[in-house]
Amino acid sequence: MKNIMRRIDRFCITHPGFGIPNLIMFIVVGNAVVWLFGAMDTAKLLIGALSFSAEAVFTKGQIWRLVTFVLVPEQGGLALLLMLYFYYFIGKTLENQWGAGKFTIYYLCGMLFNVLYGTLIWLVTGLDMRLDASYINLSMFFAFATLFPETVVLLFFLIPIKIKWLAYVDAAFFLFEMIVNPFPINLLPVVAILNYLMFCGGWLFDRISPQRLKQKKKTIDFKKAAKQYNQRQENKPYSRKCEVCGRTDRDYPNLEFRFCSKCAGYHCFCIDHINSHVHFKD
Repeated sequence: MKNIMRRIDRFCITHPGFGIPNLIMFIVVGNAVVWLFGAMDTAKLLIGALSFSAEAVFTKGQIWRLVTFVLVPEQGGLALLLMLYFYYFIGKTLENQWGAGKFTIYYLCGMLFNVLYGTLIWLVTGLDMRLDASYINLSMFFAFATLFPETVVLLFFLIPIKIKWLAYVDAAFFLFEMIVNPFPINLLPVVAILNYLMFCGGWLFDRISPQRLKQKKKTIDFKKAAKQYNQRQENKPYSRKCEVCGRTDRDYPNLEFRFCSKCAGYHCFCIDHINSHVHFKD
């Protein structure tokens, strides 16, 4: 997982133009518009035409369903508006933290996993699942809670609560859905969790590892480590290189580089990744 996270970070650095800025805004507005028009559609034809259907895609050529299913609202009324506001807040924060490229990859991977799962179930069992983006959006909440566990939000606009406690409630909801729903619907939360773990699993496992919970942070001999680091750099055309994105002080002379005291050994990171990398362990 850590290697996947680093590869994604490097791809985003080397392809700065990749991504859809304000992607979550398009999704939120799209959900609101579909709900508005769907409320006037008593036959529910609009919702049925936008939901993902493997049978409709592969036998009728309705390829737009591969994308439009994320615009199908989970519910309606005031509950939907509050949920969309919350999704926008989470999605926009993740985009600001990760960049448009990485957030776009995260959401597209969630869509891809759902499409693959729905298609696989249809091919194996003949069951045509009508999918929406509910679990994709809920998995964003896990990513947000992993990055900002101590953030305080107002539950029902009244009760202050840390985001990590809401994440536990979200996890309990996922577990409940897996227990009460029949196969294969009960595995949709697992599909969403796989997407989350691919992007945030390294950070999560670092935080809950027994070494981090039970042991004190080791003291690093920076003088010795710096000497070893400089020896490794002697025959290289640069003196500093980010362990995440691979940028060097030669290619980016104005970029700031720092060393992480929480990593085992002496590891260098650029200013963009000094606070968001997966720590190296012994």
